[in-house]
Amino acid sequence: QVALVESGGGLVQAGGSLRLSCAAAGRTLSPYSMGWFRQASGKEREVVATISRSDTTTYADSVKGRFTISRDNANNAVYLQMNALKPEDTAVYYCAARYAAAHYSPPRKEASAYPYWGQGTQVIVSS
Repeated sequence: QVALVESGGGLVQAGGSLRLSCAAAGRTLSPYSMGWFRQASGKEREVVATISRSDTTTYADSVKGRFTISRDNANNAVYLQMNALKPEDTAVYYCAARYAAAHYSPPRKEASAYPYWGQGTQVIVSS
């Protein structure tokens, strides 16, 4: 079992920045592929960014060039730096983990591939 806790959400004006953090208590994240997902009110959960064990990253087209996912295995944490935020980025953001047996396993974009989830952190971008 991997317990994930997100933090860093909040209210920000359009064009502003936020940095989300995801921490795993008492467990190293180095063997896991990690993902950030989001779910806006009335919409389905969607992938935002993923990072593999080997630090390969993927991004949703809607956030490319604005968001950056990174990981700090020494501190068992994953981050999502969000710049140039838009009102359409408003959502609950979730961190997710998936055990990756192979170091070079490609990241997965489907939410169903991730068995471990945090409770989510709300991001609201005002116009």
